[in-house]
Amino acid sequence: MQNKKGKCDCIMKKQTFTILLFLFLVFFGGSALANTILYVMPEETALHEGTWLQWPHNNLYGPYYIEDVQPTWVSMTSALQSGENVHIIAYDATEQSNIISVLNAAGVPLDNIDFFIHPTDDVWIRDNGPMFVYDQNDDMVILDWAFNGWGGDTPYSLCDVIPHSISLDISLPWIDLSDMVLEGGAIEHDGYGTMMATRSSITHPSRNPSLTESQIEEYLTVYMGITKFIWLDGLYGSEITDMHIDGVMKFANDSTIVTMSNSDLLYWELTQPDIDVLYAATDSENEPYNFVYIPLTQNNVVTTYGANLGYKGSYANYYIANTVVLVPTYNDPNDLVVIDIIQELYPDRTVVGIDVRNLYAYGGMIHCVTQQQPVDLSSSGMTQGVSDFFQLSQNSPNPFSETSSISFSTAEIVSVEVDVYDIMGHIVKDMSPFSASPGEHFVMLSADELGNGVYFYTVKVDGQIMSSRRMMVIK
Repeated sequence: MQNKKGKCDCIMKKQTFTILLFLFLVFFGGSALANTILYVMPEETALHEGTWLQWPHNNLYGPYYIEDVQPTWVSMTSALQSGENVHIIAYDATEQSNIISVLNAAGVPLDNIDFFIHPTDDVWIRDNGPMFVYDQNDDMVILDWAFNGWGGDTPYSLCDVIPHSISLDISLPWIDLSDMVLEGGAIEHDGYGTMMATRSSITHPSRNPSLTESQIEEYLTVYMGITKFIWLDGLYGSEITDMHIDGVMKFANDSTIVTMSNSDLLYWELTQPDIDVLYAATDSENEPYNFVYIPLTQNNVVTTYGANLGYKGSYANYYIANTVVLVPTYNDPNDLVVIDIIQELYPDRTVVGIDVRNLYAYGGMIHCVTQQQPVDLSSSGMTQGVSDFFQLSQNSPNPFSETSSISFSTAEIVSVEVDVYDIMGHIVKDMSPFSASPGEHFVMLSADELGNGVYFYTVKVDGQIMSSRRMMVIK
């Protein structure tokens, strides 16, 4: 994580304490803050259990749609599956069989991939899919905001029910928030209470005609943990999303915003007053963010089948996963320029360019078609029995100050790998795989290289993610 430029050690310690205090208040309750904030949505950089995708089909756009865009989904799945689970929503059983055949033909391993059959209108799961949050007991909950096809511009009835369907599929509690329309691409948040969004895609009457801006903010505070709101006006009708914020900026981490130059933002139809608000953004402690600027494409985007779209492409719509960062690419000279810039922001992840030229013709990029599911922090989600042949126990002691032990037992000879992540999803300990014979085993963790805070460890058995658990270091 990049620290704020020019901060002294004492301020950094204060920030660390504030972050830990915020986590304790929200996750463990017992404060005035917890009486207002009932749920917290972790930022995209936090450790994932997996990524959700809605696979494309031909039912909306006709017979050539899959041919045009499916390679993008194959590339995303291939890049994601080695670092987290990939949950694929297929339109029906026939489509599931077709997807499996396509992935097999592309040499994509299926070990960390599963399928859920639900008819969908379209592919934009960031906007219509589930949003995963933690309650005050660390239990994961699915938020189901209303989805109305970006103000009624497209069919949406099938996609609107996807969050509830998934909650039934994976046995997670579901909160019906159909009183308010909210698309996931309409918000960006830094994980510590600050959100940026455009009014044109949230407060406009096409979305929420009966809610005031303060009422919308109250919803977002209670259900997502947002305490500071940075509103741009945006531009209604500029394109189908009415200027989603994830096309113009992204919180790279809690202290850094990735966006574009003033001239590129004007090209993107952001007004100068909105640009001024963006560039003046400060966090929940009123500290200014660091800014990293990436260009638009150098040229207008041309699809693989030769159609010139007549406009440039944005790279800001990228997706941060456990081990990779998926960046949209356009067969443009600026592809490599942006990949190099973004790689510097995520030194412990591999930046992977994903060709989105054909998808872009339909209105979106990588972030629009992905949705993260964080790791389950609750005791119910971290039971000792994770399979019939492999039993995992919580590390002990926990919290710990010097050393702690992870114990597990196996009924078969397996290869075991344990990785430790910090709260932002960065790998801080990468342990080499080792062979475990039948019986009980112990893995010792040392706090020597760890600071005070919350961490997660993920256990892989024969290369497959079996469980992720939370632990805490207090020295």
